[in-house]
Amino acid sequence: MISSGTRPTLILCLCPESYHWKLIPGYAASFRRRGIEFFCIDDTLPLDVPLEEIFRLCPSKPSYVFHFESAFPLLPQGLAHSPVPTVCFHPDTYAFTRRRIRWSYLFDHVIVFHPGYDQIFARAGHPGALLLPHAVRREFFTAPEHPREYEIGWVGKSSGPLYRRRAEWLAKLTANFHTNDWTREYSLEEVADVYRRSRIIVNIGRDDFPQDANIRVFEAMASGALLLTSLPTELSALGFQDGVHFVGYRDEAEILPLVRNFLADEPARSRIALAAGAKTLAEHTYDSRVDHLLAHLELTGDQKLAPVRTWPEARAHLMALDFYASHGVLNSAVSEYKRIVGHSLHETFEGANLLARAFLKRVTSVSRQFLR
Repeated sequence: MISSGTRPTLILCLCPESYHWKLIPGYAASFRRRGIEFFCIDDTLPLDVPLEEIFRLCPSKPSYVFHFESAFPLLPQGLAHSPVPTVCFHPDTYAFTRRRIRWSYLFDHVIVFHPGYDQIFARAGHPGALLLPHAVRREFFTAPEHPREYEIGWVGKSSGPLYRRRAEWLAKLTANFHTNDWTREYSLEEVADVYRRSRIIVNIGRDDFPQDANIRVFEAMASGALLLTSLPTELSALGFQDGVHFVGYRDEAEILPLVRNFLADEPARSRIALAAGAKTLAEHTYDSRVDHLLAHLELTGDQKLAPVRTWPEARAHLMALDFYASHGVLNSAVSEYKRIVGHSLHETFEGANLLARAFLKRVTSVSRQFLR
């Protein structure tokens, strides 16, 4: 058993390390620097493999089980009865929040990445919610200074229904300023290199959540570039100040004039960028996140906080069914439904509804592909 104050020796990650190319490697590297083994499973396992089978693959008994949101939606059988505490991570906490809350009930601790959502999860009945915003890998941003050849730097998605404003403004910025090639893909190290060669980073968030304190804003500030982002912004709730650590705009018509002003005013640009870089590298690295997480986990010790641990089995299986159905793992969802039928009328009807919606979504998707 893990008791308060005990340092973990091995973290079991229920996902290949490469399946979240920024988040998991950042956490993994930080844990390993502390002498804590970070063991990631491969993607050959069934998505509903029993947790006991995963434990047998570990080189030693894990201290904690970590579950990151990824393209590998594994949810082990028996998770609700794990002998060691479990932790789930929800980076895009603002998307499908109600469903994320339901899935989090299966875990002892839930990590949210956006200010205020720890309180939302707590009010919804989860006692183990913890805010850990996005972060940067310090080692990518502490090399000697580069010449800042790009007036504007950008890396990120620019296509799809959630990024229409972004695509529009990237085209305008490219037409007016010298930029990197934002149409290509970059490795983690290359992202940092682009930002460290840029004077200004204009952050244009998702159309449905423009206030997002995403990974980009932290990488931009860590790089020593000036961050220009929309207001309101979650950065304000994290201790960053407009005009001190970044420059905010409320109307998109302000973007081009602000960029021109700060390209012409190098002292002002450098003053804000340096303040942001110092604060980000002091408070918002993966090392600082791991320190905060370890303090939280060591304080709670071996407490089992997952709400489903005290629920009727049918209700716990419904939460797992919801997870599988939402991620399109229909065989596993049906298996969970079979464990519900005959034990609870309410869960049986709700589970049937979730399955029907998941199957309809699958049929609709297949039909669209066929008609293309």
